[in-house]
Amino acid sequence: MPIFSYIAVDNKGVSFSNTIDQPDRASVISALVKQKLRPISIKEGKAKLSGSSFSNIMGAGKIKPDQLVMFTRQLSAMVGAGVPLLRALTSLADHVAENPLLKKILTGIIHDVEGGATLGDALAKYPNTFNDIYVNMVRAGEAAGILDDILKRLALQQEKSTTMRKKIKSAMSYPVVLLSITVLAFFGLMLFVIPQIGTILKDLGGADAKLPALTQAMIDISGFFISYWYIVFAVLGGGVYGIMRYIKTPKGRYQFHFMLLKTPVLKTIIMKIAIAHFTRTFSALIEAGVAVLEALNVTSRAVGNAIFEKALIDAEAQVKIGKALSDVIAANPLFPPIVSQMLLVGEETGQTDTVLVKVADFYEEEVDRAIEGMSSIIEPVMIVIMGSMVGLIAASVMLPIAGLAQNIK
Repeated sequence: MPIFSYIAVDNKGVSFSNTIDQPDRASVISALVKQKLRPISIKEGKAKLSGSSFSNIMGAGKIKPDQLVMFTRQLSAMVGAGVPLLRALTSLADHVAENPLLKKILTGIIHDVEGGATLGDALAKYPNTFNDIYVNMVRAGEAAGILDDILKRLALQQEKSTTMRKKIKSAMSYPVVLLSITVLAFFGLMLFVIPQIGTILKDLGGADAKLPALTQAMIDISGFFISYWYIVFAVLGGGVYGIMRYIKTPKGRYQFHFMLLKTPVLKTIIMKIAIAHFTRTFSALIEAGVAVLEALNVTSRAVGNAIFEKALIDAEAQVKIGKALSDVIAANPLFPPIVSQMLLVGEETGQTDTVLVKVADFYEEEVDRAIEGMSSIIEPVMIVIMGSMVGLIAASVMLPIAGLAQNIK
């Protein structure tokens, strides 16, 4: 959509200059007249890319989940108290000086709303900050006249998602640290310790001394690392980069998520997280008045797993031709029977949103238990891995020393 810069005056002769997004000059004039402004100058600029700013294209335009929750709660409280939307947005923009990015986004939203856009349409221009769920729920709230209530539900949903995300990160931080220490220790031993040990053993046993196979293998590996360290690190770095790039492709993402769903322990946690996301997001959209088909489409993109995403897209196609959602979900082995049964109850009673919230609460509690169980399993496994590495190196050192002791005797 083109962006126009304008200069206009109000009834008191006060001059205003700003920019506005409108399809043509006539729309700009109409928007200014609605604001009781008389246009003096209107100039067309370059069109915005993808309905977003350049910073969004470059990966900016993201704010922390906690900040988004706080903004949503504050906006909900102000709108619920009867404060006009524009005044509420302006007030919030004036009090986020500690976050220049959020202030910039709010300034853009205020300009769009002043130009006649709905809040949902204004938020949609910042997809890195306000996702499809947020935008669709706001649009539904505006259409039904319950924007303050919808914002409260959004804040609650975001808090639940943020809490779950933090628990997962907390559970994974310990094994990641241990794994990093293990890798660094391995390379440190290979590059600095094993060569010294090899030199000492050859000095003691002589140049023609025959070392145990394990010791010789460790020395050979160490020698290869020392001679071709740049190749080793280049291959490892290139491999990690290539894998990360492939995972970001649709095919790679699908295969990676499929592999995760086949991994013991992780499989259970990932399925429960996906089901919790599906039930809470879908129930929130249905409660906000979003149509079932649109709710399924939006939820499929927010569930966080490509396998479940495809399942929900397929379910959308089945519902479109007249099948009940509970029957479609029941036929898919990805979803436990409780989901389809609760959906059926919701369809029969007309309380699908309320029923699915209970399912979401249940699975979020299950995720908490599963994460605690995974943490208790990962810790001894990582200790065993580190102990095995140390034991392997110790054995490679002690075997030739024991052999030399026998020869001396």
